Amino acid sequence: MPALPDIKSQTREELATRFAEWKQPAYRVPQLLEWLYLHRATDWDAMTNLPKALRQKLREHFTLQTLELLRKQGARDVTQKFLWRLADHSLIESVLIPANPALYGEASDRHTLCVSTQVGCAYGCKFCASGLDGWKRNLLPHEIVEQVVAVERWHDAVEREKRRKGEEENSPDPLFPSAPASTSPQQASERLINNLVIMGMGEPLANYENLLKALRLLNAPWGGGIGARKITISTSGLAPQIRRLADEPEQFRLAVSLHGATDEVRSRIMPVNRKFPLRELSAALEDYQSRKERMITFEYILIAGVNDSLEQTRPLAALARRLKAKVNLIPYNQVQGLPWERPADEICEAFLAALEKQKVIATLRREKGHEIDAACGQLRLKTERELSEGK
Repeated sequence: MPALPDIKSQTREELATRFAEWKQPAYRVPQLLEWLYLHRATDWDAMTNLPKALRQKLREHFTLQTLELLRKQGARDVTQKFLWRLADHSLIESVLIPANPALYGEASDRHTLCVSTQVGCAYGCKFCASGLDGWKRNLLPHEIVEQVVAVERWHDAVEREKRRKGEEENSPDPLFPSAPASTSPQQASERLINNLVIMGMGEPLANYENLLKALRLLNAPWGGGIGARKITISTSGLAPQIRRLADEPEQFRLAVSLHGATDEVRSRIMPVNRKFPLRELSAALEDYQSRKERMITFEYILIAGVNDSLEQTRPLAALARRLKAKVNLIPYNQVQGLPWERPADEICEAFLAALEKQKVIATLRREKGHEIDAACGQLRLKTERELSEGK
């Protein structure tokens, strides 16, 4: 017997069709959606304004899965890393980042969630922890959506506890705004997450169908309510999927995990470049930009002795100017068991200055989560190994 679909993988139209088959009035659909995305319900019985018979029908046809928070780490800069356990006991990560102008260009009162799309990764970037234990499976739409919902649910619990202890006025949290005073389940909580970056574990465009459905659920005003231009999809360079994404109607942002501006450097650390070298990748990006007319971002992890020399700024600047792309420089987060190292701060600053001198829009990410193993897959890998050793 096939597994039941999860309710958070259903669009409003799909639910409306199902409710019509069940002879339910149309207004029941927005009631259900409020419970899922505003009240972030974890149990059918919590949906008290839905008839008991409808709740039973939903229980019989859908699952209502939630992510189990296995671990959470918080850095001094209030970056928060979440390690989630899925229904099949696989582990994935999400990272909540208080944005600043040097990160994704948003105001400092915004909150960005970095979301995973796969368990593991098959693309084997040499510096990345996500693929060290290989690829296990794609995430389903509801598992992508639930990362956002689960973080906001966690935030709701934190705020309730603060109110319970009477600490809200005396000890303001530097990361979170105040929540509404009412704790009634009938009142929607404020949304925490304003921006999404699909840059967590896995190659997003290798899970294309599930990703796009999840993002449409998160973009919908009745769902996650996050604007398409506040959602950035990252890819290591899957040229055919970039062209396909250009045909989609949504104005999602695109970021490319470049990490090298020559085939020699990129192929050394990113096997995907052997299949889609820079010439092919650049052509796909030109096609994308001609249709979307949106600025592309190059993510460029600075790795000591690999791609951080000032000579590397020349081909990088030429590519960025040609594609009208901005460059986001990210000092490497070291991964246990891998030989790569983080460049000294002065080298990173010099690299940034060299790009700016060549008329490239560039930013340097200054300390966001380095001390909590915030690079993709690090906490998951560490935890899986500890669990296997019985720690």
